[in-house]
Amino acid sequence: MALPLPSCITVYALILQLLHLSSISNNVLTAAKHSYSASHHHHRSRHSHSHSPVPNPRLQQAYIALQAWKHVIYSDPQNLTTNWVGPSVCNYTGVYCAPAPHDPKTRVVAGIDLNHGDIAGFLPNELGLLTDLALIHLNSNRFCGIVPETISNLTLLYELDLSNNRFVGPFPTVILSLPTLHFLDLRFNEFEGPLPSELFKKNLDAIFVNNNRFTNVLPATLGGSSASVLVIANNNFGGCLPPSIASFAHTLEELLITNTSLSGCLPPEVGFLYKLRVLDVSDNKIIGPIPYSLAGLAHLEQLNIGHNMMSGLVPEGVCVLPSLKNFTFSYNFFCEEEGICMNLTSKGIVYDDRGNCLPEKPRQRSEKECRGVNEHPVDCFEYICHGGGSSFGGQAAAFAPAAMVVPSSSPLLSPSAAPSYT
Repeated sequence: MALPLPSCITVYALILQLLHLSSISNNVLTAAKHSYSASHHHHRSRHSHSHSPVPNPRLQQAYIALQAWKHVIYSDPQNLTTNWVGPSVCNYTGVYCAPAPHDPKTRVVAGIDLNHGDIAGFLPNELGLLTDLALIHLNSNRFCGIVPETISNLTLLYELDLSNNRFVGPFPTVILSLPTLHFLDLRFNEFEGPLPSELFKKNLDAIFVNNNRFTNVLPATLGGSSASVLVIANNNFGGCLPPSIASFAHTLEELLITNTSLSGCLPPEVGFLYKLRVLDVSDNKIIGPIPYSLAGLAHLEQLNIGHNMMSGLVPEGVCVLPSLKNFTFSYNFFCEEEGICMNLTSKGIVYDDRGNCLPEKPRQRSEKECRGVNEHPVDCFEYICHGGGSSFGGQAAAFAPAAMVVPSSSPLLSPSAAPSYT
């Protein structure tokens, strides 16, 4: 049920013209709207290539770059780069040529797609010679090392997918200098350190940075991007979700922050994200009640707040959301379900309420565990986040040990076999 992004129609048309591959345009839209779906691994039919024995200067430059890249590929079990021989680069496997956008008579290398190649090697500095690239897809290989600074020369780059590799080092800030980048996928690598706040100010349609080693706290200035999908799960940020998340209100449709050591209360500003279809903050250390503002998320289909330390009641306003299909609030400390929340099955909603303090419901916590929480209710107005971090009193700590013994509910977000929420 992917919907086109009106603000990007002109840009998508430009990419379609550049690549002459209609299937690329369809997959760009799909990948930007669906966070976990494996459909963003693109399968494209090859188009006709130039067989000119004498390449133009831009193809000659591409030849130098691709030969340098082949030289630092140590393993290619599928022999994808075996035919990377000679100056006719448009005949190379995984290399796609098209007329230059401002010079239709000149043929250039417009895209590289080596997805699922299991190739081992690294990215050479000569990659910066491929200045006409609109997309790079390297998902599911064994590329390692760091992202070269010369990638800043790729001023036409629209999609960058480096997911499921072995890249290391801090967040590659050189990516932030790419003026036309709209799709960024860095998930399943070994990047570490903080995420730069500038990342959330770029005009990106989709941001995937999950399953890395990112730490520190989420930037206090989170927001300002045009992203419809934001996946930062399975890292180790800590701190709390900053209220500035409301800056994504006009575009964000999927927000997934699973297993990132978030603490503090869920800010009411999450309820300002009126376009949200998927909200997943499970497997964290979030405390306090469910914000009543979530009752305004009319498009919300999937809500997962399971495996936290939240408490209070499950409000009816959430349970009657018109689009809600799946509601997971298991392994928290909720003590009451309001109204129709007691019988979500009657609304056709798939739900999981295990491991709470709900009276007369099966598979709940012990009376001893629940008593400690009920005696110390959390008032979220008492806790203030500073710079993305959090400042909490003893109430949360009083029941933290009990919450930490629950089993994990969510698998790693695999790029090849991940659940789809749509």
